[in-house]
Amino acid sequence: MVSDERLAASTLGRGTAYGRAATAPFRKLRAFLYRHPFVLVPLRRLLLAVPLLFVVSSLSFVLVSLTPGDAAREILGINATPEEYAQLRRSLGLNLPLYDQYWNWLRHAFEGNLGASFLSGEKVTQVIGSGLPVTLSLILLAVVVVAVLGVGLGVFSAVRGGVAGRLVDAASMLGFAIPAFWLGLILIVVFAVKLNWFPAIGYVPLTQSATEWIRSLTLPVLALAIGGVAGVARQTREAMLDALNSEYIRMARANGLPPRSLYFRHALKNASIPVVTQLGLLTIALLGGTVLVENVFALQGLGRLVVGATTQHDLPVVQGIAVVFTLIVVVVNLLVDLAYTLLNPRVRA
Repeated sequence: MVSDERLAASTLGRGTAYGRAATAPFRKLRAFLYRHPFVLVPLRRLLLAVPLLFVVSSLSFVLVSLTPGDAAREILGINATPEEYAQLRRSLGLNLPLYDQYWNWLRHAFEGNLGASFLSGEKVTQVIGSGLPVTLSLILLAVVVVAVLGVGLGVFSAVRGGVAGRLVDAASMLGFAIPAFWLGLILIVVFAVKLNWFPAIGYVPLTQSATEWIRSLTLPVLALAIGGVAGVARQTREAMLDALNSEYIRMARANGLPPRSLYFRHALKNASIPVVTQLGLLTIALLGGTVLVENVFALQGLGRLVVGATTQHDLPVVQGIAVVFTLIVVVVNLLVDLAYTLLNPRVRA
């Protein structure tokens, strides 16, 4: 009886040891991820990107498919016979049930094939490749303008106070109230038509001329960025005031720390976390703003392309641009998370 109990205990001990040895790599991997947030954060964002892409692509597919009309009618016009219309719908796959159409698109998308435009026959990847540099240039320059002017005005008003703070608040309300497309029209009338300083429409690639690239994007970037400058300036001012009124800043000032080091090295660093979050949200919002601004300034970016593809029921182009916009949102959120991890020591602890 005793020998049987010892045998059972020995077997159980060997099984437990084997189980621990088998799970040891997973425990080490989990410990590594928790000790290195710069690895965990991108991994988490990549895992969340998969269901997000699925949801966005399915919703955009359904919404475009439910709008009146279809690509076959846009191609043939109103004078086509019913036989021609039905034949073109079969060749485009529009006669299939909606779930079959989406499954066919999804299956090819996983293979890296986003299809071709119903109207022009051009590959969707080529359509996106022609418009993506315009949209990215517009967004990146707008974010730089917002960050520099918004943070600068916010810090200035927080340090100076008084009239400067009230002016920033008033400018914030005014910036939020002005529509980007209306401001774009005003900028065209003043700076392009009357003063002839900048071109009214069009885009010049950076590879062709850096000077003309800046000139072609100056007015669109200003129209897109003014509202963001006002919001970031107000957020920076409030965060800086909270930091300047904190106990450690008062102690540093009492110890004779120079004002420049006090404001920029200590106060601004601690106030930058909400500002970075605001910039991330603003960058995502700028994607919607590009749709209006690109149409006002006749820029062949993704925003203008998706508007034209939607009105013409060019479903593959709409789907491809929706996927690209979703990937941009994922990348922006990832960069915000990494910046937050870098700025907040408690996250890295």
